[in-house]
Amino acid sequence: MQVATHRRYGPADVLSIETLPRPDAGPGQILVQVAAAGVTSADWRIRAADFPAFKLPARLLFGLFRPRQPVGGHDFAGRVVGLGAGVTRFRLGAAVFGTAKGGAHAEYLLVDADGAVAAMPEGLGFDEAAAVPFGALAALGYLRDIAHVQRGDRVLIAGATGGVGAYAVQIATAMGAEVTALARSDLHALVRDLGAARAIDYRDTDVTRGSDRFDVVLDTAGVLTWRGVRRILSPNGRFAPLEFGLRDVLRGLFTKRVRVGVTSETRESMAQLADMLADGSVRAVIDSRFALEQIADAHRRVETRHKTGAVVLTLDDRMTRPAAA
Repeated sequence: MQVATHRRYGPADVLSIETLPRPDAGPGQILVQVAAAGVTSADWRIRAADFPAFKLPARLLFGLFRPRQPVGGHDFAGRVVGLGAGVTRFRLGAAVFGTAKGGAHAEYLLVDADGAVAAMPEGLGFDEAAAVPFGALAALGYLRDIAHVQRGDRVLIAGATGGVGAYAVQIATAMGAEVTALARSDLHALVRDLGAARAIDYRDTDVTRGSDRFDVVLDTAGVLTWRGVRRILSPNGRFAPLEFGLRDVLRGLFTKRVRVGVTSETRESMAQLADMLADGSVRAVIDSRFALEQIADAHRRVETRHKTGAVVLTLDDRMTRPAAA
């Protein structure tokens, strides 16, 4: 099978295409023929060993001197072509999507059947399904479990058109919040279409100097600071930065107004996202598509930090077709 690998840390040029043996599903696993896969900020940071905080723990986790997992990629969509012993959740041929522990940038992928994987809603394209898990799971986890967004909350989302922000706008709206999105003016129509009640161009307006007050400020892009945000929080307002360092962790220990944490990728959360995709409260937002052979270009696009939605690898021509019932 064809796979994209990086056997050392470095720029996108370290990525290459290799041929590796097709794996077999073991007990409790499914083998997925990958039709499409996401390329996320996590993928390029791991490839480049570019970790904004906690650098040594991250290197110990992903490989101190070279990548422990040379095949990158986490988000995937495809069809089940192999069942390991004891698997009853899925049938052969089922269209599935989710996020794995690595190895999704390949023609075939082993996935734990009880992991963060779900059946694809009918009518959803493989490319659309692969564009969802990373951003939507992060947004859902932060809004639901860390910031504890409630119906009626006034929520400000920075980086509202990025890989996480585009889903945060939709999910916060579905939770009953009133969303204000920070985005370029040429993208205001998009964020309003995603559910934002208001849109502010961060290039023209410093929202931290305004008179509006927010119950939750979710910074998906690392562009806001506690010093600025605390001026615009309501009395019980919470600041939730996705990119955080030790200083933010310490603040979180001493004040409930700073909320940081690591979201979990679970079977239950994937099932919730599948339901939201099925009922239309969340839809995929795709910035661009690349073939597997263009993996380096896909990484470069993500590294610009100016994409709108998700970057997707297409590994199978059938990815444009909706999932069969």
